[in-house]
Amino acid sequence: MRKIFTIGYGNRKFKEFVTILQRFGVKRVIDVRRFPTSKWSEFVKENLQSSLPAWGIDYIHLRELGGYRDDYKRYTKTKEFRRGLEKLVKLAKEKPSAIMCVEPHPRACHRRFVVEKLERIGWEIVHIGGNGELLSFSKARQKR
Repeated sequence: MRKIFTIGYGNRKFKEFVTILQRFGVKRVIDVRRFPTSKWSEFVKENLQSSLPAWGIDYIHLRELGGYRDDYKRYTKTKEFRRGLEKLVKLAKEKPSAIMCVEPHPRACHRRFVVEKLERIGWEIVHIGGNGELLSFSKARQKR
């Protein structure tokens, strides 16, 4: 079974964010924000692209999976979403990856819809909480 992490940067400092990713062996961050900007400059797309590689972590932005849509659950049935999910799967198969967004808790974020689709195709989901703890595992793992 393939595994992917999810993480929200929330109120984290950049170094804490990177340290957590490294602790879990993440080699690629897949940003699913529709508009990858932030009030914290370290988490703006261009800055992540330039700073994460120095820590041994790739950065990819997948706008197709971004939130801020009228009805994200309905959006998950579109061709654009499916293309984005296919890209995500391909990228996550290449390297240990984490899906990133701003919200610390996955239930408060559109990434919950992304991981539901991943679970359906057999991926194990590991959510990293606000303090770097594991919040929950996917249903697939809980059934073992």
